[in-house]
Amino acid sequence: MSICMLRRASATIAALGLWLGSSSAALADWEVNMPVGVTAISQEVYGLHMLIFGICCVIAVIVFGAMIISLIRHRRSLGVTPATFSHSTKAEIIWTIIPILILVGMAVPAADTLVRMEDTRNSDITVKVTAYQWKWHYDYIDHGVDFFSNLATSSNLARQLDSGIDPYSVENYLLDVDNPLVVPVGAKVRLLLTASDVIHSWWVPDLGGKRDAIPGFVNEFWFKADEVGVYRGQCAELCGRDHGFMPVVVNVVSEEDYDTWLVDQGGSVQIQTAALTPTAAPVQVAPASAPVAAAPAAEWTMALAMSQGESQYNTSCAACHQANGQGLPPTFPAIAGSAMATGDIVAHIDIAIHGRPGTAMAAFGPQLSDEQLAAIVTYQRNAFGNDTGDLVKPADIAAAR
Repeated sequence: MSICMLRRASATIAALGLWLGSSSAALADWEVNMPVGVTAISQEVYGLHMLIFGICCVIAVIVFGAMIISLIRHRRSLGVTPATFSHSTKAEIIWTIIPILILVGMAVPAADTLVRMEDTRNSDITVKVTAYQWKWHYDYIDHGVDFFSNLATSSNLARQLDSGIDPYSVENYLLDVDNPLVVPVGAKVRLLLTASDVIHSWWVPDLGGKRDAIPGFVNEFWFKADEVGVYRGQCAELCGRDHGFMPVVVNVVSEEDYDTWLVDQGGSVQIQTAALTPTAAPVQVAPASAPVAAAPAAEWTMALAMSQGESQYNTSCAACHQANGQGLPPTFPAIAGSAMATGDIVAHIDIAIHGRPGTAMAAFGPQLSDEQLAAIVTYQRNAFGNDTGDLVKPADIAAAR
């Protein structure tokens, strides 16, 4: 029996050695430490983490070492006689003062970092972030650009039951969005966070922190990314069913690429900061927050509405009602064959605009344009076997608002 146990132990040790000796790429997914990040604050936080971790390790070695030595040297088999005293005032003073000094030594650098983490002054860009179930709305206050950031369609379709899509085949599965937050490298970005429904939490580990988005309150957070790249995170608050499908993506680009992106979005280029080279003159164009202009009535066809409606449905509706329209009853009713999608068209438009209080059905009137809502309602009434033949026009949505 002993020989068998030794052989098994040897095999286990050999396998462990082979695993530890494998390439770093194979072990990349086994990281257990926090990321260093790409901001000065995130790097300071990592440094504090490692410092305190080191202090804890030293304390553990000293405490457990003393315990082990005491157990070995003062065991009964050696004939050691138990002590008769009940306490030692000197020892109590020592083990009270030393922990206090250790805690103060850890608190001083931590407090300095915490103070600077809360200092949002002298920011270069201010973005209002509003959380919804389950998306983010970004409003570049100084540039006239705003948009919603939803889970990418590829991830949204792959995560649904019976989709036939292998999630492992989807790049950045559940960590990709259709519209990322875009910021220039080296700029101090100030976020004003709130929520429209429940508590959410905006979190990107590489940017060195997270902050809650609470209905009725505005929290502040800032970051300054020092490296160009794409950084991913998630909502870190359990905000309800489908909570895990609310990713955050931040695209950090060069100042020139950021200016180009602003113009493409219909915003104004007005960056004035010592960290960035100010533009010679602001480039003013129509704000992106203006609703998408509806196509003229003569051009608004069933084919156009169905094409736009399918795309918009997959972005805004499929998360709950599924891409096949079957829903997840009873929480998320089916669209296919439903009384809502095949019945009174006025009631259908009303619930699309105003939502249904007390349920998970959100009001999409404040989120989508007349054209987008018209396309969605048209698609729902003519897809999934509904075939009502109804063509909802943007003017119908405008009249019902």
